[in-house]
Order: sequence, then C-alpha cells, then structure tokens
Amino acid sequence: MIFDYDTLQVIWWILVGVLLIGFALTNGMDMAVSTLLFKVGQNSKERGALISTISPHWDGNQVWLITAGGAIFAAWPEVYAASFSGLYWGMLLVLFAIWLRPLAFDYRNHQSDEMWLKRWDIALTVGSLVPILLFGVVFGNLLQGLPFWADENVRWHYDGVFLTALLPLLDPFSILCGLVSVSMLLTQGCLWIQLRTVDEIGSRVKGLTLKLALLTLVLYGIAGIWAYSFDGYRLVELAPSDSFHAITSKTVEVVPHGLFANYADAWVLWVVPVAAIFCLLKAGIAGVKGNAVKGIVYNSIAIACIIMTAAIAMFPFVMPSSIDPASSLTIWDASSSHFTLQVMLYAVIIFVPIALAYTIWAYKRMWNKVSAEDGNKGHY
Repeated sequence: MIFDYDTLQVIWWILVGVLLIGFALTNGMDMAVSTLLFKVGQNSKERGALISTISPHWDGNQVWLITAGGAIFAAWPEVYAASFSGLYWGMLLVLFAIWLRPLAFDYRNHQSDEMWLKRWDIALTVGSLVPILLFGVVFGNLLQGLPFWADENVRWHYDGVFLTALLPLLDPFSILCGLVSVSMLLTQGCLWIQLRTVDEIGSRVKGLTLKLALLTLVLYGIAGIWAYSFDGYRLVELAPSDSFHAITSKTVEVVPHGLFANYADAWVLWVVPVAAIFCLLKAGIAGVKGNAVKGIVYNSIAIACIIMTAAIAMFPFVMPSSIDPASSLTIWDASSSHFTLQVMLYAVIIFVPIALAYTIWAYKRMWNKVSAEDGNKGHY
C-alpha cells in the first residue's frame, strides 16, 4: 500500500488529530477527575474513591500523549524545532505539573495521616489542571498565530526571552480557549465519576455535569464569534521543494476572517461545530438524568468535534506566524520525507490497533464501581 507524498501528508495530518483526540478522551478524562477531587470529594475517603476510578488507567492513558508527541516529531520535525524555540517555558510548566501526578498516585496511600493525604490530593489536582488548561491555551495561540520567524538559515526566532516569551501567550482569547478545554474535559470527568461510583458521590455530580456542559457550549460559542474577528492565512504558492529556503519562500496572504475560509469554501464542514453544540446539550441532559454511558458517548463526540473545529479552521497550517506569514509552517513544507511518512504509516497500522486493544482490555479487566468505603485502601 503505497501512497503519493501529498496523500501521505494529509493522512498524517488526520492521524495526529486522531491521536490528540485520543489523548483528550483518555488522559484528559483522568486529569479532569483529578481536578474535581476537592469539588466532588467531601473528605479524604471520597477523594480516595475518585482516585481509585482512574488509578488503574492513568499511566496507560498517557501513551496517547506520548504517541501524539512522537508522531508530531516524526511527521513534522520543523514544527518541533519551531515550537520548542518559543514555547519551551510553557512546555516545561506542563512537564513540571505532569511530574506531580505519578508522585501523588504512588505516595498518597503510604501514610494515613490526613494532612499527608490532603497534600498529595492538592498535588494531583494542580498537576492535572495545569496541563488541560495550557493545552487549550496553546490551541488559542495557534489559531491567532505565534510571533516567530525563520532566518536565512531556517533557524527559528521568537519575540522576547524568558518570561516575556511565556506571558504574551496568556492573552485573553487563548485563556478563553484554555477554559473551553477545562470545561469540556471536566464534563467528561463528571460523567466518568457517575459511571464508576456508587452511593451519593455519583449522584452529587449530576447537576454539575449539566452546568459544565452548558458552560462549555457558551465558551465555545464565544470563542467562535471572537475568532471571526481575527485575520487568517491563505497559502497562495509553495516554493520548489528542492530549494533550501522552501519553508520561507512560499507565498502566504493575510485574509480577513481567514479562520472561517475553509468553512466558507465547503459549507458541509459546518456540520462539525453544529454537531459539537448538539452533543454538548445531549451530554448535559444525559448527565443530569444519570445516564452516564450515553453522556460519555455524546461528550466524547463533542470533544472530538471541538478539536476538529480548530483543525479545520487552520488547515493546511500547523503553526502560522503572526510576524512573518511566509515563515508559517504547513503540512506541505513541514513534513518529513515521503519514505519516512510511508514507513511510519506501516508502524501505525500495526501498533495503534494493538495499543487500542490493550486499552479496551485494561478498562474491561479492571472495571468495578467504587464507593467512599473503598477510599484510601489503595488504588488497585
């Protein structure tokens, strides 16, 4: 099964999107449950019960994040080079936060002292909230364009250094996108808690599920209306692929309301954001009625559609530049070689089904409902 280069580049754009959606639905969900510890759990036992619903799976769920990161590096090496040049401090902040999670899972139940338990619960909450917030912030920055450019030797540069390279990323629109990320994943977390807990823990989040689903819908709508005011980018012409300056010699136009250009060109694409709104409503209704399975299905579709909404708006750009549009990275000029993409596709065809099968097996094998009485007894 041999594909031409252009087809492979599109396939890998889709595959990276699928991996990011997989991360949101798995690792994002268990981070959401961890973020809700103090909102839902009224004492250390109830928080321990909540942790028990995700502790058998959280490390396996992180495979989706690792795989997505590896796929981006292998498929779009220039994106890795350009993003690490300017987003380094943000990525380190995410990494430091994620480090707290395995420590909390491992050490929490080694002592029964209440302060010991509470401190590790706080660490787990912080280590989960920060990544899901900042991942949304990154998407918000990508939609607006990042302040980078490439010099004549295709070395990447950003405006500002140290904190001045991090703080501008926390602009109002990007923070709004971060809040969309948090609210949609917290909705998933509430539904998971309903599904996996008994007693009053699960019933306690019914109303919260509806509120979070409606909050996500409102924030998502505001973000869409706000994004309409932004300029977007249109790829006019690529430079010859054999040119050393192929990345920086292409022609890119700045287009008013450009983030909606793809939707204007193909109206059928509007089904994606419309489906997100519809499924958010259905997920909130299912949650308040206590139908967690249906709610998770609807909210999972909503999460996938929200991520796809941003991806469609940006296509074919992966990292647009707000300073020098010609330095923007697209799937056409940031990709690895034809041979690399083809070999990687074979690896995906073989190993992703194996990973997916293992994930399904693990969830099925370690499936059980927990109650407050199970809290602080260990996580497995």
